[in-house]
Amino acid sequence: MLVMLGSILLVAVCSSGAGAGERGTARGPLQLSVSNPRYFTDGSQKVIYLTGSHTWANLQDMGTGDPPLMFDFSSYVKFMEAHGHNFMRMWVAEQARWVPWTSADVYVDPLPFTREGPGLALDRNPKFNLEKFNQKYFDRLRARIMEAGEHGIYVSVMLFNGWSIEKKGGAGNPWLGHPFNKDNNINGIDGDLNGDNEAIELYTLNEDPRIRASLVRQEAYVRKVIDTVNDLDNVLYEITNESRLISVPWQYHMINVVKLYESTKPKQHPIGMTGLHEGGEPISNISLYNSPADWISPNNSDPYMNDPPSAHESKIIISDTDHLWGIGGNYSWVWKSFLRGLNPIFMDPWEPIPATADPKNDPNFHEWTLLRRAMGDTLRFAQRMGLSAMVPRGELASSSYCLANPDREYLVYLPSDGHFGVNWFDRFHLHGWVNWFSKAMGWSQTVSVDLSVSSKVFQVEWFNPRTGQTMPGGTTVGGGRQSFTAPFSADAVLYLAADS
Repeated sequence: MLVMLGSILLVAVCSSGAGAGERGTARGPLQLSVSNPRYFTDGSQKVIYLTGSHTWANLQDMGTGDPPLMFDFSSYVKFMEAHGHNFMRMWVAEQARWVPWTSADVYVDPLPFTREGPGLALDRNPKFNLEKFNQKYFDRLRARIMEAGEHGIYVSVMLFNGWSIEKKGGAGNPWLGHPFNKDNNINGIDGDLNGDNEAIELYTLNEDPRIRASLVRQEAYVRKVIDTVNDLDNVLYEITNESRLISVPWQYHMINVVKLYESTKPKQHPIGMTGLHEGGEPISNISLYNSPADWISPNNSDPYMNDPPSAHESKIIISDTDHLWGIGGNYSWVWKSFLRGLNPIFMDPWEPIPATADPKNDPNFHEWTLLRRAMGDTLRFAQRMGLSAMVPRGELASSSYCLANPDREYLVYLPSDGHFGVNWFDRFHLHGWVNWFSKAMGWSQTVSVDLSVSSKVFQVEWFNPRTGQTMPGGTTVGGGRQSFTAPFSADAVLYLAADS
């Protein structure tokens, strides 16, 4: 069956100097790179491209049992390291029971507050005391960030979650299990002002005394998190996951709370604001760009999904499949995002989300193998190139996907001309047959790259991101617009290293 064939990737490079952070222990907290503000750097001053997996239970255990089975964090970070990943979001659910996507009972443990009563909460366990922190939660947070750091992984600590305070149109109601529900704590805290059994107003700066009292507890919790992890270098923060547009002033406030408190501490870490649950493009993403956050993750909009826009210098963009597809994405999106100066990450069902029937909620779904590999491959290219000087220059390549340091390095992605579907030959392991048949049909892919500013001799090397195969390709001389044809039909990476 003849359908889409795949894509071609071209890399034109002159130097293999370290342009991104080396894997291993972080060398100081991340900070904005002065040389290339699309990326972070650390104490080594090397530009660091972030990419990797994240999965829902990587901090708190989640499941249909009470208590839920413990997540195997050590196996997960080893899996990430084996795939060459260097970044994860560390998820938080604020509620002890119930979730929006199902009416089935889903439990979460541990939470940041002690459960000592007197009296029972709505989940029939002891009520929360919001004046006392559950040290077990914070000890686990610290230990897991440290373990991730030992495997070269940066961790973004999620502080709040918009999926914990409302139904989101789903079948369950997490607010029934939230510590700030008046029926679940001994402190008289109530985040539901209008009595609709949800608490969208909890993430606002409403002057009502109930919300002001809640804000005091929220800020104390944030300070406790900072006290717990401030001395660790591989830390970032994320204010909340997919909260509503009404939360924007509150999110700005919490970003400033983090910055102000960390200013009194030995180390300062980047703070992120991520895709909103509503508002649409461009309103919700404008609120991210206008925020005091150091990095952002835009929400679902066609450009970021199918033709990612080039990153510019106003914000570091960690582009997340979570806010684009939910459970979704593909390897081609990773390469496109990388070539546009973005930092792509994947919401990975390595530990499937509980009580979800989506067939993509499966760690072995056929797309995920290539997607995971693509993130590791792009990181290796980022570390091989002089990324500090490379910027999106789509006009230099006929495909429009190009990172370049003109006269020295060019990284180009060539989308498919459309003969075979990725899903078919990935699913049935037809790579060799497709390559043979495509060559026989003359379907090799060609891209032109403007090398007019260079007169250097480039060593040519091809890499196949589907198979991991590397092939030498001779040499070429700069000057004018050059054409390059892949030696195989599937996606390809062309690496041109100019002689010094």
